[in-house]
Amino acid sequence: MTAVTESEQVLAARPTSAADQARPRLAQRLRQMLVGVFLLDTGVLFVTSVAAWTWRGSIDKYFHEAPDPRFEWAPLLGPGVIAVWLLMLFVLGAYRVRHYGTGFEEFRAIAVASLITYGIVCTSGFFSQAQLTRGYPLLFFGMGTPLLLLVRYVDRQTLHRARRQGRLAIRMIAVGSPAAVAELVEVLGRSPWMGYRLVGMCVPGGHDPLETGVPVLGDIDSVREVALSQQADGVIVAGGSYSSAADLRRLGWALQGLDLDMLVAPALTDIAGPRVHMRHVAGLPFVQVEEPQSDRAGGLSKRAFDLVVSACVLLCLSPLLIVTAFLIWVQDRGPVFYRQVRVGIRGEEFEMVKFRSMVQNADKLRAQLDDANESDGVLFKMKDDPRVTRVGRFIRKYSVDELPQLINVFKGEMSLVGPRPLFPADVEQYEKDTHRRMLVRPGMTGLWQVSGRSDLSWAESVRLDLYYVDNWSMVIDLVIMVRTVKAVLVSDGAY
Repeated sequence: MTAVTESEQVLAARPTSAADQARPRLAQRLRQMLVGVFLLDTGVLFVTSVAAWTWRGSIDKYFHEAPDPRFEWAPLLGPGVIAVWLLMLFVLGAYRVRHYGTGFEEFRAIAVASLITYGIVCTSGFFSQAQLTRGYPLLFFGMGTPLLLLVRYVDRQTLHRARRQGRLAIRMIAVGSPAAVAELVEVLGRSPWMGYRLVGMCVPGGHDPLETGVPVLGDIDSVREVALSQQADGVIVAGGSYSSAADLRRLGWALQGLDLDMLVAPALTDIAGPRVHMRHVAGLPFVQVEEPQSDRAGGLSKRAFDLVVSACVLLCLSPLLIVTAFLIWVQDRGPVFYRQVRVGIRGEEFEMVKFRSMVQNADKLRAQLDDANESDGVLFKMKDDPRVTRVGRFIRKYSVDELPQLINVFKGEMSLVGPRPLFPADVEQYEKDTHRRMLVRPGMTGLWQVSGRSDLSWAESVRLDLYYVDNWSMVIDLVIMVRTVKAVLVSDGAY
């Protein structure tokens, strides 16, 4: 008699039904949407190819060698490049469902595919020994790559908007202890645009003493039946759901054949993707986490970037600064600038300069308004602060009052991007972990600026600052600066 393995027993015990064979409806819809994205990319490349061919002469005239009119493959050049480009996009994952609308994988795939295709075109032109045109590939890839990125960005924003409205939600079943599921609810609630919606959870014993708001639909052993009944798109495995690797493997066997995503959530939060790597050792997957980036965030490269950009922006915005200063002085003939002592890198104090947006004795009046403080932490925030002047309300709304801080950035006391600079008295109320935010220079803008500004709670502001300190990269700085422009223009959370 042949011995029956444990995995065969699990597979044999699974109920078979029509639902087992059906693919999740969301996955089908996303695949259909990606077909639309593919067709849109094809259209963009076709139009760009025609434009590049039409305008190639504007580039060719700068080269001494004239294009070879006898090049026999000229009619196939455009369609051939488009086909290779689309193939590279497909191979590198630009149309994978798991990358759609999340992370930087889509944009990375587009950039790498464009670079590889350009290399193929240039190499083919070199070996063909026929100089057709230099202008065509330069214009094609110079215009096509940014347009592909723009199309994907617009498509992603449309998808995120739909998910915020409750459409195209990714229905997930959470498996784990009530405490672990409660943490999942908190983390996923910060990013509703990702679309993850917990429609149920399976916990040990089938009871939730914490009342997380997610309905308990069974214990951990019934996850397969729960996923089928709820038409789930995936399962999130959190802490407390398994006591050994064998238990997790059995859970995967139980879900086999359902075409569900099984996501295992490690006990890691607020760690950026580039710091996390998978390492396999003898069949055991390890999650490798790189050390915090606070040293680099206060390093030379960031300082050099701040110095160059602040000098250029001060020069370009000098007319606006002069006009604003004049309006403030005309209003009440008082000082144009307002200086405050703030705490900078490594706890060093400095004078932060801003355009004055309040009455001249604003500091003396603050004590009278402490009872009206709307902040839940060490910050003082008041939406309708009576000390703010008419001009001050306008320049605060669009953050014009903060532009003189470029002087602090140029002097090295602040950075363009970083944690919010606070008063010495506020720093004295810090909890232990909060002091990590002083490992880098405070910033004119930061994650707090692009995530709600004054509408954020103190706890959320601290969390964002610590996330920035630990996960800094130049890419994050550039993204925050771009998002700051948007936040300022719409005056989101400013008062």
